[in-house]
Amino acid sequence: MSEDVRSLLSAGDGGTSLGAFSQIEDGGFAEAEATIDGDAESLILHRDGDSVRAWLNICPHAGRRLDWAPGQFLKNREGHLVCAVHGATFELSGGVCVAGPCRGESLRPVAVVVREGKVFLDLPP
Repeated sequence: MSEDVRSLLSAGDGGTSLGAFSQIEDGGFAEAEATIDGDAESLILHRDGDSVRAWLNICPHAGRRLDWAPGQFLKNREGHLVCAVHGATFELSGGVCVAGPCRGESLRPVAVVVREGKVFLDLPP
């Protein structure tokens, strides 16, 4: 993902917009920054057709980011997200670790919604 796309996704709109839906390739990932419960967090966004899923960018195994470089994520042949540090492998429908050191644990989901061509946090006020 280009620096421009990462900047767009990180820019936000009043603290709730995570960027343009069209900038996330179908089946691909993007990284966005958001404030959740008062803390600045890195998020993984995954586009699946007309929807987007999001998780905190934290591997449950060692608490490290999953990307190998900012906004750059690994995907295996089966289409699973792979942690760049220790190889934990996560299925994308629910974020469950299906292989590696944290098998059975899950990524922490973040509620998002696609509206008017943008991805927004869908958190209670």
